[in-house]
Amino acid sequence: MKPLLLPIISICLLTSSCTNAQRSSAKEETTYVQGKNTQAKTVQGKPVPKRIFPANPSLFRNHLGVNAFEWDFSDDDHSVLSGPRKQVLRSFGVIRHYLDWSKLESEEGKYTFNPAHSGDWNYDMIYKWCHAEGIDLLADIKTVPEWLLESYPEDKRDGENVPAPYGLNKSNPASYIKQAKLAFQFAARYGRNKSVPASLVKVNATPRWADDPPNFVRIGLGYINYIECDNERDKTWKGPQALQSAEEYAANMSAFYDGHMGKLGKNVGVKTADPTMKVVMGGLSNPDPKYVIKMIEWCKKNRGMNADGTVNLCFDVINYHAYNNDALSSGDAEVGKAPELSQAARLADEFVAMAKKYANGMEVWNTESGYDLNQKSPQRAIAIGKKPVAITQADWILRSAFLYVRHGLSRSYFYMLDDVDEKSETQYSSSGLAEGHKKRPVTDYFTQTKKLMGNFQFKENLSTDPVVDVYGLNDRKIFVMFVPDEKDRKAAYKLDLAGATSATVYTLVPGAEKMSSKVVATPKGILEITLTETPVFVEKN
Repeated sequence: MKPLLLPIISICLLTSSCTNAQRSSAKEETTYVQGKNTQAKTVQGKPVPKRIFPANPSLFRNHLGVNAFEWDFSDDDHSVLSGPRKQVLRSFGVIRHYLDWSKLESEEGKYTFNPAHSGDWNYDMIYKWCHAEGIDLLADIKTVPEWLLESYPEDKRDGENVPAPYGLNKSNPASYIKQAKLAFQFAARYGRNKSVPASLVKVNATPRWADDPPNFVRIGLGYINYIECDNERDKTWKGPQALQSAEEYAANMSAFYDGHMGKLGKNVGVKTADPTMKVVMGGLSNPDPKYVIKMIEWCKKNRGMNADGTVNLCFDVINYHAYNNDALSSGDAEVGKAPELSQAARLADEFVAMAKKYANGMEVWNTESGYDLNQKSPQRAIAIGKKPVAITQADWILRSAFLYVRHGLSRSYFYMLDDVDEKSETQYSSSGLAEGHKKRPVTDYFTQTKKLMGNFQFKENLSTDPVVDVYGLNDRKIFVMFVPDEKDRKAAYKLDLAGATSATVYTLVPGAEKMSSKVVATPKGILEITLTETPVFVEKN
């Protein structure tokens, strides 16, 4: 990526990735030009060009995402969706489903979906409901089943091992054929291709006991549009048996994607079953664009070029994970940070620029981000002013979504629906957006924002401090406004509403299903408003 032709401190201010100390030392002064909503910045007396953020065609609902498991849909009876849980899940625009391989193939070659012979889950029911609700579900097939782990020495067995039998060449796509066969079966069932040969689609129809419902073959149900190949394959904390280099993971994905261009058989790979299903690369735990570039280079060498001159890639979406905290570049985090004061903008910019340069502008997603509530976690949100921690978590996560849209990402998912353990000090253990049947404020915010502007698209940014983003849908326009800080700062702003005599101001309400609204007069088409660190929404009348 070519460097921006600006001084380092200017880049810091424009991307909002600098610390408060850096901001203070730069003596940044912000002036708002009355009635024009333009931002003129000076740094040490020199003007800084205003950054122009391109419009983003992604619907905002695609950034109200959550990570969840199948048990988040049901209570004790796995054959029935829980009404209260459905009400919580309706808050989200998209869901990333952590789906263990073993749930669908508890015995090698014996596939079960409804009911799954591991856990009795009814995946047909879950996916059908999400589809009917307009919630686009990303199925993340991950971990290794017990029957495959038996190929490993006992001291090297871990569910997060590389998805290939022990001892095989991790650089050879054929080593991953077992996982890629499952991908074919999943895509044949839940994709949109109704013409998959029935002879290739397999289920284990043998009942486990006398009144056990049998599994039936289903083809082209059309419930799933996106599938993800495993999770964080660049992990370093599980030992070499769980780690893949970029080239090894590209080989894995080539098998998963289309059976390594059809070379591994007629029942191998997602695209072999449904060419329309999109394959998402596993989110990177270390968000480094160079890992993706190496994958692209492997594809160029081993998969060749398309007729249009582009590389024949084995993924349709680039995916990374990033939890925003005070570790701006490297080192261990000590506390979560507001997204605008973290590395969030820089990472999004780097991945979008990489995708544009090397992958023909492929979509970039962030499928894991979030904040803990436990106040001893190094990924914790903090109490600010009179706001409790849960409100800060809600502010920061919703503002993260707006930041990712502004910086060009196509989808955002947050970790995760329920806590692992709210009492645990371990990072990511208390980052739940809900507590079973009960929404936390962040999920209330998602519910309300989805209702107000879920189908709106980002059009432009008028100011970066305070943030003033413009979203539109047909003839409607909504201004999203807030202070990008974490110290209870407030800012006065004059919003030019082009001659409108009044506007509706929408305010987020914890514990409610919709925002409060108030019609206010706008003399001479100007709305004078005091902004806080919680977003407000303005629509002219």
